[in-house]
Amino acid sequence: MKLTSILVSIAALLAALLTSATANFASAQGLLVDVRPGHHFRLPRPIWPPRPEPAPESYQIESLEVNAKLADTTARVQVSQAFKNTGSGQLEVCFVFPLPYDGAIDQLTLLVNGKEFPAKLLSKEEARRRYEEIVRSSRDPALLEWVGAGMFQTSVFPIPAGESRTVTLRYTQLCRRSHGLTDFIFPLSTARYTDGRLDKLSVRVSIESPADIKNIYSPSHEVEIDRDGKLNAVVKLDAKNTIPTEDFRLFYDTGDNSIAASVVSYRPDDEEDGYFLLLATPELETDDDIGLLPAKSVLFVVDRSGSMSGEKMDQAKEALKFVLNNLRKGDTFNIIAYDSEIESFRPELQKFDDEARAAATGFVNGLYAGGSTNIAGALERALDMLQDDGRPAYVIFLTDGLPTVGETGEAAIAKLASENNDVRARIFPFGVGYDVNSRLLDKLAHENHGQSEYVRPEEDIENSVSKLYRRIGAPVMTDVELTIDVDDAKESDGPTVARVYPEGTFDLFAGDQFIMVGRYQTPGDSKITIAGEVNGEKHSFDFPAELVEESDDDAKAFVAKLWATRRVGEIIDEIDLKGRNEELVEELVALATEHGILTPYTSFLADETSETLDETELRRNVEQQLGALEAASGDYAFRQREGKSYYRMAARPAAGAGGFGGALPADAAAEPASLERIASTGGHGVWYYDAVQDKQVVTDALITVGRKTFFKRGQQWIDSSVTAAEQKSARRIERFSREYFDLIDRHGQHVAQYLAIEDQVCVKLDGQVYQW
Repeated sequence: MKLTSILVSIAALLAALLTSATANFASAQGLLVDVRPGHHFRLPRPIWPPRPEPAPESYQIESLEVNAKLADTTARVQVSQAFKNTGSGQLEVCFVFPLPYDGAIDQLTLLVNGKEFPAKLLSKEEARRRYEEIVRSSRDPALLEWVGAGMFQTSVFPIPAGESRTVTLRYTQLCRRSHGLTDFIFPLSTARYTDGRLDKLSVRVSIESPADIKNIYSPSHEVEIDRDGKLNAVVKLDAKNTIPTEDFRLFYDTGDNSIAASVVSYRPDDEEDGYFLLLATPELETDDDIGLLPAKSVLFVVDRSGSMSGEKMDQAKEALKFVLNNLRKGDTFNIIAYDSEIESFRPELQKFDDEARAAATGFVNGLYAGGSTNIAGALERALDMLQDDGRPAYVIFLTDGLPTVGETGEAAIAKLASENNDVRARIFPFGVGYDVNSRLLDKLAHENHGQSEYVRPEEDIENSVSKLYRRIGAPVMTDVELTIDVDDAKESDGPTVARVYPEGTFDLFAGDQFIMVGRYQTPGDSKITIAGEVNGEKHSFDFPAELVEESDDDAKAFVAKLWATRRVGEIIDEIDLKGRNEELVEELVALATEHGILTPYTSFLADETSETLDETELRRNVEQQLGALEAASGDYAFRQREGKSYYRMAARPAAGAGGFGGALPADAAAEPASLERIASTGGHGVWYYDAVQDKQVVTDALITVGRKTFFKRGQQWIDSSVTAAEQKSARRIERFSREYFDLIDRHGQHVAQYLAIEDQVCVKLDGQVYQW
């Protein structure tokens, strides 16, 4: 045999980490190890452009298919992964994968091209010695990500040059659960160790429950969720020609109440406020539920000015028809069409029935574009029709241009709308195309309890409107308030939670996943209370929760990142609508450096040539970049506010190498330079939106690892919390020495992630700065 090699394989299903599991359990991944002493093998990395000659040792993961069935706390999993030997010699490999925790996996079967292979269980202690031995011999620190778990190891099998082998794993695993919330993790990110991109990725998770399934949420990926009744659901993730950089993670809970809520908390420093994530999902609508849903009022205010002529007007008509076809008996509605003149379907709100729908459809068919744009008059007419504050009211306001008739001042129009909104109607402005005053639309949404939506010139208006209406069309509880009471908390401790997003009261809609994030000061066992109105009557629901005192690992670090993502959006929104102040700029800089969240206004932090992270210089640069918000209309203004809206309402944390949603953006996936940057950072590179170029790009000068952000300066990754003076006096440690490995025991399991960074590192741990 000419060669023996390590192959990394994604093979371990990890269970929930809502209790005391370590960060390494969260990221544990399968691998194949080289058993020859003294053989310095490094894990393969994707390299673009491809090598002209095959390397002596390399492989590619061609496909990965995961099928899991979750029932109660048990997961039955089958993983099928195809490896191709892209090297010039035969590989002799043994398949190894770590365990999430002792006793987690049972009934394990491993097949290589259909032939079963025996596996030996190694304890956590034995596995750690094995990992350290491999790391020392291979001189590749990447494997240290998995220190801290037990492992299974198979016997050796060959893969001849140019041939493929399919490894299939079947096993049963217990999932952990906390306060009814089950956490499922599958480690995809190991697939970044491959000679090329992953051709096919398929994940299917089937959930079967004896109780109603409520919240289903993935903080790592944008997934497709198919519900089949109340007791069954299937979660899907598909990707092609990609590099997975985020482990797949899924939460779900069950319950008997019509509304279910669960909380995940994270507190890396017991001297700082913690972070929490709340999930709330009203029961899915059924035929029996329809009569119980609150009746609502819907007003569609549509622009028919000359600029809407042609395809845009046709799409707007179809959007109107979609809303009409999805109203319910008991709802009231009207349509206001405006150009320089204002016309309404009826002088006042109409009760919805088949006759009213038919008449309204005829009104829609008769609409045509022409004239100027009287935005203020249209909004005033619509809001004057809303007099009943006992039912929820929604105004879908569509415009594709600037106000040219009547009141045209941005501030005056916003003030007029607020003063006429006597029933707390939720206004959802739709900006169609780049010619709109996007700042005006944001003001209307911000001051009237709604959310701006933006439709690009190449996008379909009907699709955008119907997507929104599917979400808000069935309100279950309105004017909802949330409180969290901690056991034994004292009034002198101050408020339990603060800086909660979204702020204020909110509505809960059937089938919609509500996500709230915030900070908490007092830890402990807690009670969540969700109170609001259902058909004019007050209702409340209580749920247990735990706000942890201190997190020993980074299994739930995504909660802090998600909070910071939304807070960044709120800061930009406040600066945009109310003007800059020094405190907000300072906080924006602090969040960008601490959490690695880059925006169009902080992307300069990714400039590797910068010699300093001086706070004064950073603020000056941010203030200069924020000047772009002074533009109220045009394509750049449109894109900035579209991006701002994403941050404010993010469902998943920004910044990871997987981008928004954990998968490579389509444009970036086609760029070899972006893929090389991902590979160069070990999959930790940070995506950010470039509003000027209108695309997402990845930087290889900034990475996020667990709870920390590192900036690359020269050949060294520097912890963002390390000052220039601290860096100069850092304690130097030799990589792969005993002291190097002992840092994990001394400072906690999360340190293993920093040891796994390939280049030179400078990091602060419990107040002491180290470098290696």
